[in-house]
Amino acid sequence: MSEQLLMWVEIIFDLLYLATIWVLVVLMLRKRANLLPQNKRIGTLFIWAFFLLALGDTGHVGFRVVAYFSGGLEASSSLIGYGSFATAVTVTFFYLIITEIWRQIFDKKRGVIWWSLMAVGVIRLIIMLPAGNQWGGSEMLPHWSLARNIPLMIQGLTVASLLLAGGIKRKDSLAKKVSLFIFISYACYMPVIFFVHKIPMLGMLMMPKTLAYLAIAFLAFSLFKRKTKP
Repeated sequence: MSEQLLMWVEIIFDLLYLATIWVLVVLMLRKRANLLPQNKRIGTLFIWAFFLLALGDTGHVGFRVVAYFSGGLEASSSLIGYGSFATAVTVTFFYLIITEIWRQIFDKKRGVIWWSLMAVGVIRLIIMLPAGNQWGGSEMLPHWSLARNIPLMIQGLTVASLLLAGGIKRKDSLAKKVSLFIFISYACYMPVIFFVHKIPMLGMLMMPKTLAYLAIAFLAFSLFKRKTKP
């Protein structure tokens, strides 16, 4: 596949994704009244989670689209770097909110597991602050990328495991499906974290990873289509 074709595939994919995720966020907001009473708090948390995800990804993939039309990715490395920083921050908060959703679904107390995952999220945010992350630079430093992504892996894989275990125990279909797509997203993302600096084509795995998040958004939206009985 030629570089020109790859560019257009990414541009079209990114624009369709951003349009879809923002439409879902707006629809969730408009259909909040449809939530069943027991789903009000969970639904509100999903709105916040996907609003933040959409906001960060607008900076990340949106800036990549702008870069393609502004002389290419290399000529706009700073723009892409700051977009990556935006999505790194928002996805951290996304998983903090997913952790709270797990707590709400299964009526858990704010115990050791909950506080530990909150702490891991804060640690990740702190790791992202030093200049060594090179957010505005063109050269990706693999050791910094690994350092800031290890906490994210702990966040995501732990909460996915908790959702799966709780979903199996209580036969909660939503929790099980959300956990499945989180696992899929990490199965796509982890090769990128570890090997993309050696095999750049692995970056294409970000597309199925993104689709996994979109699937979770559609699962969340299913809660908003259930109307309360009169």
